[in-house]
Amino acid sequence: MPPTRRPRPSSPTSPPQASARARATLAVAKQAARRPDLLPARPDTGGLSPRDAAFCHAVYDAVLRHWITLEFILDRFLSTPLRDLEPTMQAALLVGAAQIVALDAVPPHAAVDEAVEWAKANIRAGAGGLTNAVLRKVSDAAPRTTDGEGRSVPLTRAAWSLGDDEFPLPSGRSRVLRGLTLPPEPLSRLAIATSHPRALIESWHAALAPDQARAVAHHDLGEAPVIINAQHAAPGVASHPALAPHAERGHFVFVESESSLAQFLASTPGVWAQDPSSSLAVLSVADRSPRRIVDLCAGRGTKTRQLRALFPRADIIATDVDDARRAGLAEVFAADARVRVCPHAEALDRARAAADLVLLDVPCSNTGVLARRLEAKYRASHQQTERLVDLQRHILAQAAELLAPDGSILYATCSLERAENHGQAVWAARALGLRVSRERCTLPAGLPGDPASTYRDGSYSVLLSRPSAAP
Repeated sequence: MPPTRRPRPSSPTSPPQASARARATLAVAKQAARRPDLLPARPDTGGLSPRDAAFCHAVYDAVLRHWITLEFILDRFLSTPLRDLEPTMQAALLVGAAQIVALDAVPPHAAVDEAVEWAKANIRAGAGGLTNAVLRKVSDAAPRTTDGEGRSVPLTRAAWSLGDDEFPLPSGRSRVLRGLTLPPEPLSRLAIATSHPRALIESWHAALAPDQARAVAHHDLGEAPVIINAQHAAPGVASHPALAPHAERGHFVFVESESSLAQFLASTPGVWAQDPSSSLAVLSVADRSPRRIVDLCAGRGTKTRQLRALFPRADIIATDVDDARRAGLAEVFAADARVRVCPHAEALDRARAAADLVLLDVPCSNTGVLARRLEAKYRASHQQTERLVDLQRHILAQAAELLAPDGSILYATCSLERAENHGQAVWAARALGLRVSRERCTLPAGLPGDPASTYRDGSYSVLLSRPSAAP
């Protein structure tokens, strides 16, 4: 249920006095100003009650999850395309429309009224009239019905059938529209219904079977669960009340509130949050016995932890080019004599021609984890892919210089894009003289509405070895 309505803020930069809706609107306005380069940001919920904070996040996430769908709907009632309007105007309309068509428990009149008041207070007086006119038309296009208890609820269908008058929801159901039809052309309809840039849908359609491409796009609208890797934990962890079994052996779904996750991880040795598709990359080299390992793009250290648990006798150098991430990494492994965290340049110098295994969890487009990274899909473009491919090749070339005569590179991404995956393996074989083996591409699994135990991100990994290395 939405929170009790609070006094509207006097400006978009006054979060202590702002309501949940106002804070969500301000966060969307900041993203609209950056589009398509959206950031992994969250709305400021400081000072809100847990209920209001949850509502703020729900509204914000609904906009990010359905942005292109909402834009398509709003453009039907605007004389100027939504993306050509000022960011604050875009935000007022997107937040209002998201509550009307994507959330179940918000009365349309409440969504319209607060959007109008926010627009008048934070844009200009005349903005309220436009907001009111457009959102009332959106409300007319979003039919409602009465549930078994006599409450007014949005009209939905039990499952998404790819109809031209519906779009899928995270629950697995679909939202019905009235007087609006999605494009008849299949790829355009899929892109708008699932809120993906058409270029991304085209890429998947070219690389995958049609039903696979559709399933990937649908998967991205689901709510990704927190999955715990407990493969190296004590046997009794399986009975912990915070955990439920996952389909992948040694992994569990965290079923308590996200606020209690940090406490669980701190109090339970040998566990960390990691999706099965991520852990499978490191497990692909579990039969090897490296003595010197370099984690060159360690990030927050998830795969570093896994390497440390899988190869307890190995010495590991971990680094990241981002100072903040590297500082966090150093804190995690401060008491571990086997893991040395150091600056990137130092890592390259220390490990030159001496590494038995180099892990490259490289920066990528994140197209295998879009259910977790809602903002990432809007950055997808041919230009982004070209930039990432160049960066990944630069990192691969650096890693090749670290290899001992029998060393190998474990190259991994959370991308589904062939140019970032198999294309890079082909390039490494040709340009760096490396041998390709153990190539693995994992598609996302678990559609909206499916049990959390079936959920899995998408990922890719490949082992790139010196020709002299043992197969």
